Amino acid sequence: MDMSEKEDLRGRSKDISEGVNRMPNRAMLRAVGFQDEDFKKPMVGVASTWSEVTPCNIHIDQLAREAKAGVKQHGGAPLIFNTITVSDGISMGHEGMLFSLPSRETIADSIELVVNAERFDGLVAIGGCDKNTPACLMAIGRMNLPSVYVYGGTIQPGKLHGKDVDVVTAFEAVGKYQEGQLTDEELHEVECSVCPGAGACGGMYTANTMASAAEAMGMALPGSSSTPAIAPNKAVECTEAGKAVIELLRKNIRPRDIMTLKAFENAITVVMALGGSTNALLHLLAIAHSAGVKLKLDDFERVRSRVPHLADLKPSGKYVMQDLNDIGGVPGVMKLLLEKGLLHGDCLTVTGKTLAENLADAEPLDSGQDVIRSFEQPLKPTGPLVVLKGNLAPEGAVAKMSGLKKLRFSGPARVYDSEQKAADAIARDDIKKGDVLVIRYVGPKGGPGMPEMLSITAMISGKGLGGEVALMTDGRFSGGSHGFVVGHVTPEAQVGGPIGLLQEGDIITIDSETQEMNVEISAQEFEARLAKWVQPPLKVRTGVLGKYARLVSSASQGAVTDLDL
Repeated sequence: MDMSEKEDLRGRSKDISEGVNRMPNRAMLRAVGFQDEDFKKPMVGVASTWSEVTPCNIHIDQLAREAKAGVKQHGGAPLIFNTITVSDGISMGHEGMLFSLPSRETIADSIELVVNAERFDGLVAIGGCDKNTPACLMAIGRMNLPSVYVYGGTIQPGKLHGKDVDVVTAFEAVGKYQEGQLTDEELHEVECSVCPGAGACGGMYTANTMASAAEAMGMALPGSSSTPAIAPNKAVECTEAGKAVIELLRKNIRPRDIMTLKAFENAITVVMALGGSTNALLHLLAIAHSAGVKLKLDDFERVRSRVPHLADLKPSGKYVMQDLNDIGGVPGVMKLLLEKGLLHGDCLTVTGKTLAENLADAEPLDSGQDVIRSFEQPLKPTGPLVVLKGNLAPEGAVAKMSGLKKLRFSGPARVYDSEQKAADAIARDDIKKGDVLVIRYVGPKGGPGMPEMLSITAMISGKGLGGEVALMTDGRFSGGSHGFVVGHVTPEAQVGGPIGLLQEGDIITIDSETQEMNVEISAQEFEARLAKWVQPPLKVRTGVLGKYARLVSSASQGAVTDLDL
């Protein structure tokens, strides 16, 4: 329904559209296409993360135009603006990865800056690569203006010798090549096959994890998190998002009406059932902070203990997001979880309806499929993202225990103060079965930027040591990482955390059942080592990384840069 003549949905945009003193402001907007009637309509920003630097976002310019059309058709005055994106896959394994997590803050900040400066009344935000979804939701939570998030969609799997392949296949192929299992020609064949077109990485990696979380939270339209990037319905979703934001303005439904603690519990429930990325903990904590919700690591544990791991999705499983979409998508999974009493059905969503009302129209998962297991035969009876604590992580650490036979690991520490030194050690075959590989001084401050360790985990897997070597770090893991890995160790080494006091050969025990991570040294020995420890200077002191390192909080607080101290 278009706006009636008497309906006035303008709010902040009246700062521009009303009064003689704002005539020069309006003159500027006439230059970009505004006419008299547009100044009587609510101004809606369309935040586009379009970029040619990654397949995740290469198509989002087209989607932004569809969202703009949806806003215009339903009585709004839309304007598209851009923000940055960083390709995690391309920045992985080298110095570029230091800039990935800080890009989340820059995206959120830039959306906040434009929306507030231009006095928009509402927002449609469209993201693709890993940091886009949390960044858009962080900005939405801060501003609390009627808003809808749209995910650009997942990539199709590539095909190689009749099998599905993706970008993680490429990272793991490097390890196989180093072991002499692949020729130069075979390696090149993998390189040319894994990324066939537009869309974010196809497994239940970080982009698809956070898109699913956004839908479960109620901030995205039903079904939009699992629709592939190139599917015709993706453009329709963007048009519908434009319509939805006008309806939210009409009903005065704001993000903080939707992004409640119960909504975050719904997001965590879906992430656990799908076996999502460890990055979900970091990002959901950050989004909650932006929305004024007091979410803690203990909340993840509370939800995890009652939610089974049901989805047989990569990286530890067989299937990709498109396979899930084909059998009913995220709505089908949520319908199942709601029927089992694991979701808060009364949570409000961007449709203006409750979650339960949205799911009443959703089709159940296809019968006979094996992408999503039954509650009677789950992959794991509880969620796979486990929070660990102990004398090595008094504030907490995060492990992903999907696809692992071992639930407990004990071995000698092999300690490295950089990812590159650890990678060199793996390449030299210095890391042996039973070792606990420790990579430290790579946390939010120490990295700086808390780099992901996909290259490291892929090398371990390619060397045939997957599950036979444990890896712990104050850095992060890609959603594509798998194996016995523990990240987000807090406090981080840079601020004097226990991980920074480890020495070569210390015996470390990681137990996912007792949820402990300890080193076998006495408290007195810890105190003696701490007395000798000298805090190193920040690796970067100027520019974006220097600013980030000075401002960023602990990973246990979401690694945010706007913490109220």
